[in-house]
Amino acid sequence: MQFHQLQYFVAVAETRHFTRAADLVHVAQPSLSQQIKALERELGADLFLRARGNITLTDAGEALLPLARRILADADTARHEVLELVQLRQGRVRLGATPSLCTGLLPDVLRAFHDRYPGIRLLIEEGGSHDLVRELARGALDLALVVLPLPTPSPALTTVELLREDLVVVSSPDAPRPGRNRRTVRVADLEGERLVMFRHGYDLRELTVAACRAEGFEPDFAVEGGEMDAVLGFVRAGLGVAVVPRMVAARAGRGLRVTPLARPGLHRTIALAHRSDVAPPRAARELQRMLLER
Repeated sequence: MQFHQLQYFVAVAETRHFTRAADLVHVAQPSLSQQIKALERELGADLFLRARGNITLTDAGEALLPLARRILADADTARHEVLELVQLRQGRVRLGATPSLCTGLLPDVLRAFHDRYPGIRLLIEEGGSHDLVRELARGALDLALVVLPLPTPSPALTTVELLREDLVVVSSPDAPRPGRNRRTVRVADLEGERLVMFRHGYDLRELTVAACRAEGFEPDFAVEGGEMDAVLGFVRAGLGVAVVPRMVAARAGRGLRVTPLARPGLHRTIALAHRSDVAPPRAARELQRMLLER
């Protein structure tokens, strides 16, 4: 089994077309087809069902695809690791984070990292913890900031607790203060409040809804389905209140009233995760150190 055969196989699997796959990997179509057939002979199984205008994966092809993608991703990571200069003058870091962490925690840390290592490219992917764990597992990210507990615990990932963050309630200054105008608000006081709610799959949505149900009521949504910036904008417009991390509220600027949650309050635990079986590249390890020392 040759490395370039796996590249050709993944290209055909993703394009479902031999000619387009050949263009993608910059090789003649007959050569690509020959290498795919050689790979099938080596494995003793057909990888594709071939019909005019319709290329589909066989069961063997479906089994090979995630493994081939991981092998190619690991090879890509190794290539970038070797190409890094000793003084970290070049390279890249692929970092995943939830949108709220991109807004609250990361800007200051990434600025400090960029000032120290200006030649390192920072590739940021926003997503929920579930999506980020999947991207880590398939080798598409070097590090990810995720919310614990993980939606699907994975023995293939190593997690290091980074911080425990308070959640607060934000509202428009022009609207009545939530919780009967008290200085702090309980989760139970959110019953009857119209909530601006994040989209499905958002960690904060699941945490807030679970907290409301634990108090015996279903939250009432005024608007739902937004990302962090949209949610804050809807709250500023007076559409409702939202539960957000304290760091996000602190950076959100004018136009928001921040009300703490009364004890015991709501919290979330942020962790830094990476694959257990592959050490992050050197530049990623340096960013990891800066995040842990922040």
